Amino acid sequence: MMDATPIQLDKAAPARPFGPHVLIIGGGASGVILAAQLLSRNDAAFRVTIVEGRHLLGCGVAYSTTDPDHLLNTRAQNMSAYPDRPQDFLDWLQGRPEGAAATGHCFVSRATYGAYMAGLLDGWSGKEADGRLGCVRQSCLQLRETANGVAATLEDGQTLIGDMAVLATGHVQPGADPGGALTSPWSPMDPVDPDARIVIVGTGLTMVDCVLSLLNRVHRGQILSISRRGLLPRGHTATSPMAIDPAELPLGGPMSGLLSWLRGLARAAESQGGTWRDAVDGVRPHVRRIWRSLPTHERARFLRHGATWWDVHRHRIPPASAEVITRAQQSGQFVLQRGQFLSAEIGSDDRPSLLFRPHGSDQAIRLSAGRLIDCRGIRRDPERNATPLVADLLATGQARVDPLRISLEVTGDCQLVAGDGSPSRRIFAIGPASRAAFWEITAIPDIRDQIAQLAAALSAHGQPKGP
Repeated sequence: MMDATPIQLDKAAPARPFGPHVLIIGGGASGVILAAQLLSRNDAAFRVTIVEGRHLLGCGVAYSTTDPDHLLNTRAQNMSAYPDRPQDFLDWLQGRPEGAAATGHCFVSRATYGAYMAGLLDGWSGKEADGRLGCVRQSCLQLRETANGVAATLEDGQTLIGDMAVLATGHVQPGADPGGALTSPWSPMDPVDPDARIVIVGTGLTMVDCVLSLLNRVHRGQILSISRRGLLPRGHTATSPMAIDPAELPLGGPMSGLLSWLRGLARAAESQGGTWRDAVDGVRPHVRRIWRSLPTHERARFLRHGATWWDVHRHRIPPASAEVITRAQQSGQFVLQRGQFLSAEIGSDDRPSLLFRPHGSDQAIRLSAGRLIDCRGIRRDPERNATPLVADLLATGQARVDPLRISLEVTGDCQLVAGDGSPSRRIFAIGPASRAAFWEITAIPDIRDQIAQLAAALSAHGQPKGP
């Protein structure tokens, strides 16, 4: 992360050499892409201050890993930070010695993509920079709308003033396990007995990364992965996304009708010599519109019965990762267990143990392990796991949790919704922090398009419209 003097905007100043000043709370991928898109616009000379107290700029949780076996689950050709410059990441990659032979269809490491993210702001942070970018190594504790802007209070007591603020705080992160039995998948992997059993709660993409790391360290013991449905992410293959007319979308209908429509698309793709992947990838550009058309009770049905199935088909793993997982399954070292996680504790022998109920059984089973790893995914209650900033926004009525408790509630224009239902004129949320309104807003292609629309709106109006 670069050091810079915090930018503070005095609204009473007689003249400003630049345009609106945007405070970006969070310096992960969403925050850095927003900063890069704002600073690169020709129609408004934005000033930007990024407030990030935990990670290197652009990396966040997803791209902070240094394990070379942790690969992106999206091809390189789709990973540009700019929707109007789709080759940007691939050009950057091919300009590096290790990426000279890279193609648009390859899957690169998350660490490599983190380096791309970290370098997005180089043009505004060097000695020749124009002074429009500032970066502050602090956590934001409070945001307050004022008559003329937004005030951000940082952990060291200083206050930054801007015209508007954008929450780019990423996924809700669970708090530490109070009993100390469950380990975060993003915590440093301390040495463990290579012959010990490792139990992972969850079977999604994060679990795949954990298994790859363990195998890369030549772990010999059993790796047991437990989840309610026992489903693994499907693997990537070549696809040809179906062309879907927006007029054909089953908007606002019941979940049963939507599921039937999706199955029909998959059958049509297969009848044309393709696979279900062509149907899923054809639906992807329309997911946001479909989600926003669903009434709350149908969204709830999707979360209960369909979300896991959608995720394993939509968020796939690269062929190289799938091959390693398959070999480990075939050898019996990696085992999938369908069941319900009940609890975890540290036993009298100082070893963690897990209590779970296997699918179809009335009896709970306790297993001891060398390590228990919590990979239960990104759907965490945003209030129960709130950061100090989010807790303050909720306590002061500046924000509220959406009815399904996916994230803070935001409008379709990314405006934060207050406790009384009114949209903020100056505080926005993007990326995973806005998932309740957009659902599919965790992948770079979706995030960059959302950011481009917000940046264009802010450029066109100088500041957000009133509600």
